[in-house]
Amino acid sequence: MRSICKCLFLLLCFGACAIAAPAVAKASTKISGAVESKAPFSGERLFAVLDSAGGTGTWMEWDSTGVKDPSIISVVAPSMKTSQKPQMVWVISEREKPLMAILFSKGAGEVLVFYELSALDAKPEPLKLNPEPDPRVFLRDYRQESPTVFVHLDKPNLKISISEKLIRFTYEKADKTALRYDRDFAKKTFVEKRSEVRSYMDYFRYEYALMLRAFVQSVRGLFSWQPWHWYMDSWNHSAFIKADELEAILSKGFSPEYVTIFKTRAATGETVEFRVNGNGFFEMDIFAP
Repeated sequence: MRSICKCLFLLLCFGACAIAAPAVAKASTKISGAVESKAPFSGERLFAVLDSAGGTGTWMEWDSTGVKDPSIISVVAPSMKTSQKPQMVWVISEREKPLMAILFSKGAGEVLVFYELSALDAKPEPLKLNPEPDPRVFLRDYRQESPTVFVHLDKPNLKISISEKLIRFTYEKADKTALRYDRDFAKKTFVEKRSEVRSYMDYFRYEYALMLRAFVQSVRGLFSWQPWHWYMDSWNHSAFIKADELEAILSKGFSPEYVTIFKTRAATGETVEFRVNGNGFFEMDIFAP
């Protein structure tokens, strides 16, 4: 089977409230509210409504080609069999119980229905890449700058470059203060080292979350994991940088060119890596086998 990189490369080169809502299958999933619009929502109003309901968390778009959490599919699947099919589905996880929002058409307008979920309950699965993602879906939020380079429509610092053996996501926005590396780290006591390693781990987890928003949440139909699965320790723990690996980097006493904070080999053979330089440069590479 052709690699994902080669497939995309060839495709791109050649292509140079009283609301009638779907029944909920699980008793633990309930409708928590709805907002109706007599005309289709404007983008601004749609996301204002989502932000109002979600609070300070980040809404993540559900990918129909990804791993399907039973709590979500119990609502989405039955509604697909009705005339009132979902147009878009989002999930927010930074709350006591996850919240799902589904956008339905209704007459000449639309309705946004919110469901409170008991949990995001898919069992961890190995990361996979879809063998032949549709560029029209995968690159929906990007414009083509050259035969192999694509720039995000809203964030020009966010780019994707595609070659036969590599898909590279990059984002750059220099920090006012670069990450500091202690030259005397190796001389510290065991307790001091452990404390400092924890601080750096917290920093890199924050950087990882920024990369997930920039890279994973800006594309669709590429990975098997849903956006929120990337945040779950049960899904990512084996791929995230370990404390002893970070301690070895810090013990060198100088700033590395970059730090690889996430690395895994997908079940489909590709290697996926996230790297940061501690000064506002982020990179995600997908290497074909």
